[in-house]
Amino acid sequence: MGRDCPIEKVRNIGIMAHIDAGKTTTTERFLYYTGKIYRMGEVDEGTATMDWMIQEQERGITITSAVTTCIWNSFKINIIDTPGHVDFTAEVERSLRVLDGAIAIFCGVAGVQPQSETVWRQANKYKVPRIAFINKLDRTGADFLRAVDTMRTRLCTDPLIMQYPYFEDEQFVGVIDLLKRKLLQFSEDDGHAVSETPVPEHLSETVEKYRDRIVEVVAGEVESLTEAYLEGREIAVEDLKLGIRKLTLSHKIVPVFGGASFRNKGVQPLLDAVIDYLPSPQDIGTVDGINPKNEEKTSRRLADDEDFSGYVFKVVSDPYMGKLLFTRIYSGKIENGSMIYDCNSRKKERIAKILQMHANHREELKIVHSGEIVGLIGPKFCKTGHTICTEGRKIAYEAIAFPEPVISVAIEAKNQKEQQRLEEALQKFCDEDPTFKKYVDAESGQTLISGMGELHLEIIVDRLFREFKIQGNVGKPQVSYKETIVSRQKGEAQIEKELGNKKLFAGVTVELWPSKRGVGFIFHSNLTSGNLSEEFLSAIEEGCRDALMVGNLAGFPVIDTTVKLLGVNYSESDSNEIAFKMAATQAVNNAMLSGDFILLEPIMKLEIITPEEYLGDVINDLNSRRGKIDKLEKSENSSVIDGVAPLSELFGYTTELRSRAQGRATNTMQFGHYDEVPPNFAKNIIARYKGELSYFEATSSGG
Repeated sequence: MGRDCPIEKVRNIGIMAHIDAGKTTTTERFLYYTGKIYRMGEVDEGTATMDWMIQEQERGITITSAVTTCIWNSFKINIIDTPGHVDFTAEVERSLRVLDGAIAIFCGVAGVQPQSETVWRQANKYKVPRIAFINKLDRTGADFLRAVDTMRTRLCTDPLIMQYPYFEDEQFVGVIDLLKRKLLQFSEDDGHAVSETPVPEHLSETVEKYRDRIVEVVAGEVESLTEAYLEGREIAVEDLKLGIRKLTLSHKIVPVFGGASFRNKGVQPLLDAVIDYLPSPQDIGTVDGINPKNEEKTSRRLADDEDFSGYVFKVVSDPYMGKLLFTRIYSGKIENGSMIYDCNSRKKERIAKILQMHANHREELKIVHSGEIVGLIGPKFCKTGHTICTEGRKIAYEAIAFPEPVISVAIEAKNQKEQQRLEEALQKFCDEDPTFKKYVDAESGQTLISGMGELHLEIIVDRLFREFKIQGNVGKPQVSYKETIVSRQKGEAQIEKELGNKKLFAGVTVELWPSKRGVGFIFHSNLTSGNLSEEFLSAIEEGCRDALMVGNLAGFPVIDTTVKLLGVNYSESDSNEIAFKMAATQAVNNAMLSGDFILLEPIMKLEIITPEEYLGDVINDLNSRRGKIDKLEKSENSSVIDGVAPLSELFGYTTELRSRAQGRATNTMQFGHYDEVPPNFAKNIIARYKGELSYFEATSSGG
C-alpha cells in the first residue's frame, strides 16, 4: 500500500515557547485554516482542541504535549503542541527528540523569557532547525524589533527578519512580506481571507532596508547567488527562499515572522514558512544509533525501503485500549499485526493497532511509513525512550535523559481497598511520565510521590481524585533529596531459595562507581555475547535499579551511579529472571554497605525582575537563602537578576518577594541541577529523616 503523501511533503514540527506566549492558540488557528476543525476554540474559554484534559481547560495552560495532523497546500504537517510551564519541560524534551523542525513563539511584549531559553537549549541539543514567530503584536507595549533583539542577545542566534509589522492608528493590522514587498492584511471576521496590497509609501525605505539584509545574508552564504548579488542583479524570490531554507536547515539563521494569533493575523504566512523553510524527513537523511549486540555505531536511512525502526517518545495509559505508544517512525514501514523487537526490554511484541492522532481523537490506519508520527497499541513492555525495530537488523537510538524529580509529597488512601487502586493508578502515571516517581519509605511505610514542581504534583493528585475516583490524603511538599556514591565498591550475592515447589538459584557480582553529575544510572555488562540471555541481563539491570532506590545515608534514591556486571553464577535448571533480579539487588546492596555517600539537593535557577529601589533588599534576601547571583542586568527601570538557590530555601519565595517589593517584583523558577548539600546542613537533614521518619502531615483532599 502506497503513501498518502510523498515523504518530501511531510513536515514533523513542534510548537515551543514560554507559558502564555500563544502556542496552543496558534495551533488552533493552524487547524482551522487547514480545514482540520471548523470552529476555532480558545484557551481562555477551555475550548482549545489541543488542550483536551480537564485540568488544561480549567487552568488555561498546556500540561501534556498533544499530537495532530493537518494538510496545507498538499503538504502533510504533523504537529506537537508542547507545554510552556517549567514543571512539564520533560514533555518538550521528548517531543523535540523526534521532531524535524520547530516553531519558537515569543511574546511581542516580553520577548525571550526564561522558559523560552530552556526550550531553545533543548532544541539546540537535538539540532532542530527553527523558525520564529513574534506573537501578540496587538498588545499594548508590543515591540517587534525589541523582541527580535532579545533573540539575538539571550539566545545567541542570528534572527533574520522576514516580515515587518504594519500599524494604523497604533493598531496592529497586518504584516509586510519583505520578499514579495507586499502588505498582507487579514479579514476581520476570522482572518481567513488574506489580501495583498503594495507597501505603503512611508514604509518603503524601511522595507528595502530589511529586505537588503535578507539578500546580503543569503548571497553571502549561498555561492550560486553571490555573483548575481555582486553584479547588482535582482535575485528571484524563489531563489532567495531556497537560500533561506538551506541556511535554516544548517542552523545558520532563524527566519522571523510576526502576527497576533488570537486576532487571526499572520498565521497563514507562518504555515507557508513551515513548508518553505523547515525540513522534511528526507532532508534529515539518516539517523544514527548503535547495534545493541556489539554497541557499534549504525544508522538508518529515513526511507520506506529500509528496515523498520521507530522511537517511542511518549506512553499514555488509555482506559479502553491499554498502553498507547506515541511513536516516530524513522525508517521502513509497518502494518497492523506486525511483530516488532523492543531493543530496551529485549522482547518481541505484536502491533495490534496503528492510530493517526488528533489530540485525544484517533483514526485507525492499516499501515504507516517512514517519517510519520503515530500511536501504536499492543506492546506491553515498551516505555518512553525505547527503540522498536525488526529483530533481524537491530538498532537502538539514544534514549532521553530526563531530570530527576525535585519535590515530593506523601500520599495515602482512605482505606485498604482504595490503597490497591492508588498503587495501580500511580504505576500508570510512572509509565506515562518519566519525571514522576513513586516509592514506599522502607521505615515509615509511607507512599511518597515525586515530581518536577508543586503544579506537577497538584495535577497528578487532581487526576487521581477525578479520573480514578480515589479518595485520600496528601501531605505537604518536601524536597526530594538524593544520594550518590563517591567511592568505588564491589559487591556479590548468591540466591538459593525455594519458591513454592520451584528452586531459585543465581549469583551476581557487580562493581559500583560514581558517574558524571546529571547522567543518572548507567549499567554495563562485562560479559561477552552468549554468556547470558537478554532476558536474564534485563532482569539483572532491573534488580540493580531497584537497589539504588534506597541509599545508605537516609534512604534517599541513589543517582549518578554506574553499575558494571562483572560475573554471574547460574544453573541451567534453577536460574530464572526472578532469581537474577533478587541476586542483583542484593549484590548492589552489599556493595553500597561499605561505600562512601554524599547527600544531594535540587538547585533551582531563578530569574527575578524587580524595581531598582528594591534591588538591595531582594539581593540580601536571596543571599540569606544560600542563593548565588550569576548575572545582574538593568532593563529600563528594573533590574533583572539571574541566579541559583536550593529548592529547600525557596518554599513561599514568590509571596515573600512580592511582599518585599510591594507587589512590583516577579520571578520565574526552574530546576537547574543536583549539587552536594553543605556538610553542616547535610548532617541535620540526615538526622531529621532518620529520627523523624513520619513527616506525613496530611490534609484531607479530594473528598
